[in-house]
Amino acid sequence: MSLIPYEPFRQLDNMRRELNRFFTTDFPSLATGFNQNFGALRVDVYETENEVVATCDIPGLEKKEDVDISIDNNILSVSGTVNRINEVKEEHMHRQERFVGRFQRSISLPSRVSSEGVKATYKNGILEIRMPKLKDDAKKGIDVEFH
Repeated sequence: MSLIPYEPFRQLDNMRRELNRFFTTDFPSLATGFNQNFGALRVDVYETENEVVATCDIPGLEKKEDVDISIDNNILSVSGTVNRINEVKEEHMHRQERFVGRFQRSISLPSRVSSEGVKATYKNGILEIRMPKLKDDAKKGIDVEFH
């Protein structure tokens, strides 16, 4: 019989690992049966010399009233609704994975932007938002008076 040193926290360490694994995997919501990130908006944000650009994957928008874009305190907010007319009767549907319903996402922008002059275009399920950067005043030296 080999002796194994007693480690009182071994079981707690195993439990911690299992809990971490449980909470980092995507699991279905009990209420909807869908993934927690099912309605999450996927967004890429990058900046050029003169503007900040955000591209969002939002397939299924039918008209411009279905999406709302706002910029407040350097935070871009995109929200709206994806409506789909039932192309197939529900009793004939075997699987329904395309997103239908409300979406909302707020993103902190990497640079200060102006809310004037923002251009948004929607094409092939991708919303592109171009926001002009605010021109920062050049650094100004401040003279210190010595007495």
